[in-house]
Amino acid sequence: MAHEALTVAVLGPGGVGGLLAALLARAGHRVICLAGDTTARALRTTGLHVRSARYGDFTTPVEADTELREPVDACLITVKHTALDAALPRVPAPALGDALLVPFLNGVEHPAHLRSRYRPDRVAPAVIRVESTRVAPGEIEHASPFAEIDLTGDPVPRHRLDATAAALAAAGLTTRILDDETAALWAKLSFLAPLALLTTHYAAPLGDIRTRHRDELTALVTETAAVSRACGGPAGPAETLARFDAFPPGTRSSMQRDAEAGRPLELEAIGGALLRAAERHGVPTPVAARLVRELRRAGP
Repeated sequence: MAHEALTVAVLGPGGVGGLLAALLARAGHRVICLAGDTTARALRTTGLHVRSARYGDFTTPVEADTELREPVDACLITVKHTALDAALPRVPAPALGDALLVPFLNGVEHPAHLRSRYRPDRVAPAVIRVESTRVAPGEIEHASPFAEIDLTGDPVPRHRLDATAAALAAAGLTTRILDDETAALWAKLSFLAPLALLTTHYAAPLGDIRTRHRDELTALVTETAAVSRACGGPAGPAETLARFDAFPPGTRSSMQRDAEAGRPLELEAIGGALLRAAERHGVPTPVAARLVRELRRAGP
């Protein structure tokens, strides 16, 4: 299975999706990118071009369409949460069939949403750690020295996860399968929520947050860890703070970049999901609630 060529659809060939699509295509897999007319036409014409210190600069051809029209082995969902509902009609459930659906989305609520639309035992949520940006249709800049994937899916047959993980790993992506879906998703949100909320609220990089707003960062990390624990996820605020201290001071969150560009924020998928989980479990989150309230008020 590790060497089997797969047919993989990628919904949303942007920064993350474009990088994954290009690496899989370069490794010999058949890749079908699903996007709007303009992007699909550009990809059919010029393929995907990646600039990366880790993977090199390369161009690879891919197929592209506005909708999935045939069976595939896996479909990677790499749009942002704000575009999810508008993008899903490009993947009709009858066309998807038995394929594995692998969402690379922020937050913890999207697996249930996808399982209400597609086969529940084929939804395999993934977490990716990477900094990759689409600078133009088909033009991807991979800036981080790493690209790491955690693949999960509590009800998914293990051999399906193994085949997809093997394809990703062979394409050059550090990939592992985690047995606990809840723990994997909350491990990411426990770090992402404080990073996204504080860097966006203060329009400042992480270095400023952890020095000028240290008490607020500590309180928010503690709140998020408590919610994670209540939901069955990991809870290690000291370890999370240590991760924040280890990151480069210039680190910015994707939500911060979206705010600076005037794009819709993934506020509900990140901060909203945190608050809804806290309310369900009766966990007080005054710092998170204030930041989400102020960011909602500020828009866009």
